Amino acid sequence: MPPEPDAAAPGAAVPDRARPDACPGALRLHTADDGALARVRLPGGLLTDRQALALADAAQQLGDGRLEITSRGNVQLRGLASDCGGELGGRLRAVGLLPSDTHERVRNIVASPGPAAGLADVQAWARSLDLALCASPWATGLSGKFLFALDAGGGDVAALDADVTLIAGPDGTALLRLGRAATVRPVPADVAVRAALDAARGFLEAQRAAGVRAWHLREVPDLSAPGPLPMPVLPGTRPPLGAVSAGGSHVGLHAGLHVGLRFGLATAAQWRTLVDAAEGGLRLTPWRGAVLPGAPAARLAALAAAGFRTEAGTAWDGASACTGLPGCAKSLADVRADAARALDGAPAGVDVGVDLGVGIGTGGLPVHWSGCERRCGHPAGRRVDVLATGQGYRVAVEGLPPGRGTAVEVTNEEMAAAVAAARRATT
Repeated sequence: MPPEPDAAAPGAAVPDRARPDACPGALRLHTADDGALARVRLPGGLLTDRQALALADAAQQLGDGRLEITSRGNVQLRGLASDCGGELGGRLRAVGLLPSDTHERVRNIVASPGPAAGLADVQAWARSLDLALCASPWATGLSGKFLFALDAGGGDVAALDADVTLIAGPDGTALLRLGRAATVRPVPADVAVRAALDAARGFLEAQRAAGVRAWHLREVPDLSAPGPLPMPVLPGTRPPLGAVSAGGSHVGLHAGLHVGLRFGLATAAQWRTLVDAAEGGLRLTPWRGAVLPGAPAARLAALAAAGFRTEAGTAWDGASACTGLPGCAKSLADVRADAARALDGAPAGVDVGVDLGVGIGTGGLPVHWSGCERRCGHPAGRRVDVLATGQGYRVAVEGLPPGRGTAVEVTNEEMAAAVAAARRATT
């Protein structure tokens, strides 16, 4: 489903939410151009080997044979028959992937995926929060888009601007952030999960009292009391691709592997290769990759040969795209095919004669291709927006201050160079 406009500021008009959100789930399938789509929520991105193999079997036997990691570390199955919901639900229940039929769409929890221990065990937080959500009848009132983020202290998932964010701190503390607030509230780490759950319940209760209906906390910032402390500046470093150390870098005590998937997609055969390389489970990431805690570095060659991204420093870093044609009838282009050609042949420092109204730096902004104005799956924060127009693409840098930056219209042939230039844009 499309991302919705944010409330611009405290007191801004709340978007009309007279209807429930239409996010797909594992039981409520979405009809797409290529068949039905199921979205399986995986709190914290956590999967046992048995669960991961069950998803591969379901994709191959019920769908188009592919699995897709979403921007929240969940898994989508596509090309399903419209009447397969009962069988799919039974398969998921058998391996513990559907603990609550009534709550399955609200189990939206991302967590720092690195194998190294941070300032808190956020995977334990994810399991605890999931259990508490499923045991709370009121939680079914949350939107299927409402997101919890559990950050180990480095800022990797805090940067996602979730509805409720917990950031682990030193000395048994945690910081609670609501929506995109510039402030946080300190809470003891041992009650942090309860604080996150209470914040979500308070959001629902405040809506009812105010007579409004919203899907996200950021849509009604006036309903949330500000925290007493400013939001800290965090490095936001993600686990590097390749071998990851216990300290989160390429040096030190080996702790696992991190691999990327192009646009989050894997065939069932690739998925089984991933499971075979794992040493006791996977942690899917909101950056459409997988961390394999404990997996030996010797497995990297086989994973690279199977088509996984195992090294950083390419144009594919930070690149994403919506489904596009042929899976989505609303799309104006096969954006993933066009994006793959642009990324594989990305030029370096090419002057394409376009003016984006910004300086040129070396930042390497994230980039997202969209087939229509809905811009499904786009990342939060500053990014390069590449929008299909039917005659080519419109390229712009999103997230700049008002009045900065311009959009440029390019042909398919000009698009790769324009995107490369835009990704180096600064203010």
